[in-house]
Amino acid sequence: MDILKKYAHLLIDYCLEIKKGDRLYIKTTTLAEPLLREVYREAIKAGAHVETDISFREKGRIFLAEAGEDQLNDVSPFNKLAIETFDAYLVIRAPYNLKETKNVDRNKQKIVSLANQGISETYFRRTGNKEMKRSLCQFPTLASAQEADMSLEEYQQFVFNACHLYADDPKAEWLKIRESQQKIVDFLNTKDTIRYQCKETDIEFSVKDRVWINSDGQSNMPSGEVFTGPIEDSVNGTVHFNYPAIYMGSAVSDITLEVENGEVVKWKAGIGQDVLDKVMEMDGARFFGEVAIGTNYNIQQATKNILFDEKIGGTIHMAVGQSYSQTGGKNKSAVHWDMITDMKDGGKIYADGQKIYENGKFLIF
Repeated sequence: MDILKKYAHLLIDYCLEIKKGDRLYIKTTTLAEPLLREVYREAIKAGAHVETDISFREKGRIFLAEAGEDQLNDVSPFNKLAIETFDAYLVIRAPYNLKETKNVDRNKQKIVSLANQGISETYFRRTGNKEMKRSLCQFPTLASAQEADMSLEEYQQFVFNACHLYADDPKAEWLKIRESQQKIVDFLNTKDTIRYQCKETDIEFSVKDRVWINSDGQSNMPSGEVFTGPIEDSVNGTVHFNYPAIYMGSAVSDITLEVENGEVVKWKAGIGQDVLDKVMEMDGARFFGEVAIGTNYNIQQATKNILFDEKIGGTIHMAVGQSYSQTGGKNKSAVHWDMITDMKDGGKIYADGQKIYENGKFLIF
């Protein structure tokens, strides 16, 4: 079977579990047309009603460069309707230029983000309670390949391998992952306190009565992580992130956060301090909405793409900002920014004082 047909079938059948009568909203760019065609075909065969939002080259940059205040504050009625009422939402990332909006006015970006905060909250609520099924995936483009320091052919192979598309039955592979990660989740859901410890990092937080989630490739393709939301005021210590973090097209690296009673009280970055400063000024961005452990060992290199990087087997990540409601997290913010650190060189994780993870691997299974 052609690999894009396998990809499309996995997205519609496994990730979104599309049923007859479902309303599906697909958001992508014109570069993803080969995959979009096959996804559309699979969705129609499954009986879905499909709507698409297809962006063109530099649409975002043109808008931010030229829009007036009334346009920046305007909320798309179609996007609002889809997020509020559709049954399923698929985002196929297929960028032309990952630096497209890097040099536009950041204040304009902030206005747009705040204007759409209501839609963002609806999105988190509906996806959190499964009222709306959603999946985020990647179509390989030259821009993403260059960002990952790969040729396009290498990047295609990387993406397809991360999604297990070279397997005879990709869905069966993801079902195996679901089963193995469920054992980790069931164990963590019995614990109250978690501690991450590695070079330049020693941070502890409570997860008592919070819910660990098995991210098994349905909400994100690829996936491979377990995550929850910490008790907001329980996080204490210092955490250093040694993978680059991307925010609004800007790379921020060598990030260190000092945390007291849940709040980031000091922050510094080796590169991108101005971006980090602006994020920390946003409401809710000094508290954590997510803590997680990456488990996809088919991904072993950073590509400056959070869809893949946060899943790297042998890493942990923490996100400042918005919580996922399904975890029981309560933090509210227009920001949800994941930051990653490697655990394969001496990293340890403790649960209620018991060492459960070392050098990038769980010890308990």
